Amino acid sequence: MDKSLDRKLAAIHANPNCREFILADAKDADMAFGIGAPGLSPEAHSGELRLRTLEEYREQMRLITRQGLVDIMLMSASSNYALTIRERLFENSHVTPAIRANDTTDVHLARGASYTESPSRPFRSASLDHAQCGHLDCAPEERTLGANLGLYSVTFNNDLSHDTATLERFHEFRVEAERKGFRYFLEVFDPNIANAVAPEVLPGYINDMIARMLAGVAPAGRPVFLKMVYHGPKAMEELFRYDPHLVIGILGGSAGTTFDAFQLLADAQKHGAKVALFGRKINSAENQLAFVQFLRLIVDGVINPTDAVKAYHAVLGKLGIRPHRPLEEDLKAQATTMSYGGTSTSVVVPAKPEPAPPAPTPAVAVAPAKEAHACQCHSHHHAPEPVPATRAAEPAPHSISNGQASSNGFPTFSDGLPDFSRMDVVQRLAYHRQRLGLGR
Repeated sequence: MDKSLDRKLAAIHANPNCREFILADAKDADMAFGIGAPGLSPEAHSGELRLRTLEEYREQMRLITRQGLVDIMLMSASSNYALTIRERLFENSHVTPAIRANDTTDVHLARGASYTESPSRPFRSASLDHAQCGHLDCAPEERTLGANLGLYSVTFNNDLSHDTATLERFHEFRVEAERKGFRYFLEVFDPNIANAVAPEVLPGYINDMIARMLAGVAPAGRPVFLKMVYHGPKAMEELFRYDPHLVIGILGGSAGTTFDAFQLLADAQKHGAKVALFGRKINSAENQLAFVQFLRLIVDGVINPTDAVKAYHAVLGKLGIRPHRPLEEDLKAQATTMSYGGTSTSVVVPAKPEPAPPAPTPAVAVAPAKEAHACQCHSHHHAPEPVPATRAAEPAPHSISNGQASSNGFPTFSDGLPDFSRMDVVQRLAYHRQRLGLGR
């Protein structure tokens, strides 16, 4: 099945100013936190610490993939084997499976561990063959059975010996990936050691390191996009102006408030980002499916961050889910760390965003008319609207669909918006072709 990631990347390269935006759910934290990766169970009570199980973690991956609003599901190699290879979860989905292809020491966060106090060292647990086919030495025809996309992470600490080792291992990975036809996106963390670079020049240091390290890489070995800390408008625009085809993505960092997540997404998109990978922000949400739905509504220009927080709380209320914090607190900005270990850059999103239009009726976001773009990337796109649901597991996005294909070639709700849950492979393809202005 055609993947939305590939279509969106093609649209972005055709017109870097296109509003097309890629969302990823990062469910690879078991390669960092271990048993704590799935997060607290919703069944935990005051004074208790009950963590979700690995199976519960993977069930959230299934639900979000089936929801169809993200473009990438990032997993550990073991989860990829379970869901991609064994269960064939992504076979009839436009969502692209991906693995964390390496796990540098600054993400080794076992309880009681102190690895993050030392400069990051390159390390890789995952095998590309395991990602692609589930065993070593894949036959050529087997390499499409599993994930064929991975996240490769580097952390620079302005330390000659450590940073050159990082670059050498990155080179080795690129060679293997190119020979095996494995695509990757590049994550560039800020230094995990305090004062490695002066704070006032850190954004420029990271931008220069990215440009410098990729200058020696021909297109066949370059990442499909970047994942990095959002250092603010100036740094983001500088990198975007330098090379608009270097598709820039942001990482979410620690959970923070709902406003932190929504405003960070809107700000980064405004200043040049085309991708967002949110892991802990999604995984810590009271209802992950509703949270993801609002992320998509924000990047599609349907709702602003402040109104999205209010509407999200309204949805939680309709579902009978108690929010982590009162609405007035959830509308505030707070500092969120941008590394796994919490030892590097902290980012605070603007406490007072730009004036927004009046809020829509709580729990219902009405899509305004979209301005046509030259690339036609959004000229036919209508995102689902969040509306209260009867089940806490997955909020129903719209009024009931009749399940029949409309004249557009795909099932719609009574209000004319697409019903992703009832689309088959052919209908999803028809929807995305129309959305991108490609015809049938």
